[in-house]
Amino acid sequence: MILANVEEIIEVKRLGVIDGVTTNPTHVAKTGRPYKELYREICDMVDGPVSLECVSMTANEIIDEARELAKFAGNAVVKIPLMREGLIAVKQLAAECIQTNVTVNFSAVQALLAAKCGATYISPFVGRLDAIGHDGMVLVQDIHTIYSNYGYKTEIIVAACRNPLHVLEAAKIGADICTVNFEILQLMFDHPLTDIGIRRFLKDWEKVPQ
Repeated sequence: MILANVEEIIEVKRLGVIDGVTTNPTHVAKTGRPYKELYREICDMVDGPVSLECVSMTANEIIDEARELAKFAGNAVVKIPLMREGLIAVKQLAAECIQTNVTVNFSAVQALLAAKCGATYISPFVGRLDAIGHDGMVLVQDIHTIYSNYGYKTEIIVAACRNPLHVLEAAKIGADICTVNFEILQLMFDHPLTDIGIRRFLKDWEKVPQ
């Protein structure tokens, strides 16, 4: 899931389909809550990894911020933008066994560099590529092929999914994770033929002697 809304996390937990949460500054800002309070609450709610994003821009500052974010909980993962200073930080953090999610990835060679630096996760933004006339899922396929060729352990998080088809294509490629917002997850449950089938069964059941 990609969100920072506690009420939505509670509902997705009730549905039984949440494996982790990835936050970003935009979603955190929308809550209007102090980020430390919010991060601790989400980490406590979710058993799986929770990505918390760095906002520093130099390697040393990113490393310092990442160390602090990693202290929030054992399931905290530090999100770091894919840039030179970010990858320098990722290399050092990997040596310290701090999990990282390298984000805003838009090319396969960027993803290759992130894996070489020891990123735990890579987040290609497929929806944003689609929006400018590129096929975001081709990027996911290329990353999957490269990582398979060389045995990189970095897991692929298909991010910025805009519809259920992105999730379907990611699963067919063999990506490890998809992050989707609450609205897209709800759409994944629905199909008009399912609704028709349920209504038909219920109508027929009314004819059964009680």
